[in-house]
Amino acid sequence: MSKDLQPTVDPTKMGLGRSIAVLTSGGDAQGMNAAVRATVRVGIYTGAKVYFVHEGYQGLVDGGENICLATWESVSMMLQLGGTVIGSARCKDFRTREGRMKAACNLVKLGITNLCVIGGDGSLTGANEFRTEWSGLLVDLVRAGKITEEEAKKSSHLNIVGIVGSIDNDFCGTDMTIGTDSALHRIIEVVDAITTTAQSHQRTFILEVMGRHCGYLALVTALACGADWVFIPEMPPDDGWENHLCRRLSDQRARGSRLNVIIVAEGAMCKDGKPITSDQIKKLVTDRLGFDTRTTVLGHVQRGGTPSAFDRILGSRMGVEAVMALLEATPDTPACVVTLSGNHAIRLPLMECVQVTKEVTAAMAQGRFDDAIKLRGKSFENNWNTYKLLAHINPPDAKSNINVAIMNIGAPCAGMNSAVRAAVRMGIIQGHSMLAVHEGFDGLAQGQIEPLTWTSVSGWTGKGGSMLGTKRTLPGKRLEEISQNIAKFNIHALVIIGGFEAYVGGLELVQAREKYEEMCIPIVVIPATVSNNVPGSDFSIGADTALNTITSTCDRIKQSAAGTKRRVFIVETMGGYCGYLATMAGLAAGADAAYIFEEKFDIKDLEYLWLQNKTRIHCLNCNSNYTTDFIFNLYSEEGKGIFDCREMSKRTHNNWFAPHFSAIYSNCRIFANTADSACVLGMRKRALTFQPLAELKEDTDFEHRIPKTQWWLKIRPIMKILAKYDIKLDTFEHADMEHVIKKKSFLGK
Repeated sequence: MSKDLQPTVDPTKMGLGRSIAVLTSGGDAQGMNAAVRATVRVGIYTGAKVYFVHEGYQGLVDGGENICLATWESVSMMLQLGGTVIGSARCKDFRTREGRMKAACNLVKLGITNLCVIGGDGSLTGANEFRTEWSGLLVDLVRAGKITEEEAKKSSHLNIVGIVGSIDNDFCGTDMTIGTDSALHRIIEVVDAITTTAQSHQRTFILEVMGRHCGYLALVTALACGADWVFIPEMPPDDGWENHLCRRLSDQRARGSRLNVIIVAEGAMCKDGKPITSDQIKKLVTDRLGFDTRTTVLGHVQRGGTPSAFDRILGSRMGVEAVMALLEATPDTPACVVTLSGNHAIRLPLMECVQVTKEVTAAMAQGRFDDAIKLRGKSFENNWNTYKLLAHINPPDAKSNINVAIMNIGAPCAGMNSAVRAAVRMGIIQGHSMLAVHEGFDGLAQGQIEPLTWTSVSGWTGKGGSMLGTKRTLPGKRLEEISQNIAKFNIHALVIIGGFEAYVGGLELVQAREKYEEMCIPIVVIPATVSNNVPGSDFSIGADTALNTITSTCDRIKQSAAGTKRRVFIVETMGGYCGYLATMAGLAAGADAAYIFEEKFDIKDLEYLWLQNKTRIHCLNCNSNYTTDFIFNLYSEEGKGIFDCREMSKRTHNNWFAPHFSAIYSNCRIFANTADSACVLGMRKRALTFQPLAELKEDTDFEHRIPKTQWWLKIRPIMKILAKYDIKLDTFEHADMEHVIKKKSFLGK
């Protein structure tokens, strides 16, 4: 929301006398319903009337019952549904001026001057064209006698805001489009299933995924599953790729791999523009190598199913920002699109984003493939470069004489093994020797250390838990033994992957440098915990998987609650004193409340439940008195004859080193004793950043094991508004209009 708003603006009255219409257009995508739900409820919250437009632009043209008033209850129980409940359709009529005149007439008659369009770049371009010619359409309608001069005056301008819904993630200007994350979930589920059968029979599997003009799904799938090869339209393989592919597959088998996985985007092509098909690749592998090869084409399976927690949260946040953008718009405000930048919802001029998106297609058509990769954005480019490093570069013959140890600390979580694999292979590519430390700091003290090779981490991306073994033990009481083994195994650097214990353990090693010279080595902590409570990072490895597990469980609970009238479910999540999981699960599952430690609550807050009969999320340590059992017993006793109560405890059990290798003793030991030689590698907004452990101490609440500053707390008002709480939305946390051209530095000529 604009920062220029006066403090006296009451968000609950911003929409009085205004009407908003919401439609979904083009291909459906999981998470669209979350955006529709948020648009309706926040629109109603502001005092506006909100209308559904059924069947996309076709409904806008046909009018009648296709445009109907939405209510708060009309969007209940749709958050967990895939597709789009209000329907989507390709519309030829809207492409004609006559069709757009009919659409304009239907909107004017209902007094609708604000339109939220959820769809791809084609749908959003059509919306902008509609807005551009709006004045001319009104003039023609008045001349034709379809509307009066007074009606035309009241609807003198049309505000347009777009929300991108596309599983391909092919829209420039946003980190993620609605539906992409869910599609990746579908694909990875299939890859995991295929992997087991492929290993059993030593087969090669070729998996074709959607992406006619964008290879995002194929690229990220290849990264996530450790595929041997990926074909994407943005970067066709070099001439002679057939020989390279066969050689790579043979090398993998020679190293002991029992399977090969090849990912193909449906729009894959050679540099001359000729398509590369799954059948073509299958014939190549079968004829040249004689491998037992199978092809799987996923098709529309990728579009279907329940949306992931990420897509529900993304859709909800986009819907909220879209309503604010519509109500703040003036006749001079250009049509905008709500996008995601890091963990912030921002607004960008719609046609700037469309223009950059079209430039990607033009670059591919002209054979400027390097430009196409860059135009997709920094995230896409980084993913491509990372994939090439981890999959296509053979380990060098020259060694650096540097030994890097890697270990897991704290509770195991999903993604730990993938991080280990990436770190090991990246180290080997740099010529380093990689060492596995088993069982955390105890293993380091006991000398449970062994070499890791390129092939020893093969297949680790899809495995949960910790292949290295992990413990919560801190190093403080075993520093003497640890220092001896660092010297014994000649460890020059240490990678610690884990949760809050990893962070505290890293600090203890840094503090021990004064006494133990062996501790003066580069140390990097990679946050990996379901609690997402490590200072220095907005996100931790494992938190997203835990969030999806909680959300899917809440979906099942809601089905049970819906089948029995007046039933309340209380769900307890993990997270310790950190309310991230509870808050995000509450938003993703559509809970009525999420109680957390960071936001104090009392009996008055619990009284709200008497007006609601659904699900609420409860953080593990949110209150020492109002525990899960207390709340359950309270509602069970006081709710007799009013509602039933149920309790559900859901406890789901690189190159940075290089500069620090410069100072070397005569006995070939590393000496790194500066503050920046021991860091947390965290995700801040859109970038990976290294932050010294010592500097992060000031932002740490050690008693409660949480950072003092947590970005996600700003999202809690959205969850409450969507649950019909009587609160005020902070209108100063929303972004002003930005410009995609400025954000894309590579576009500078």
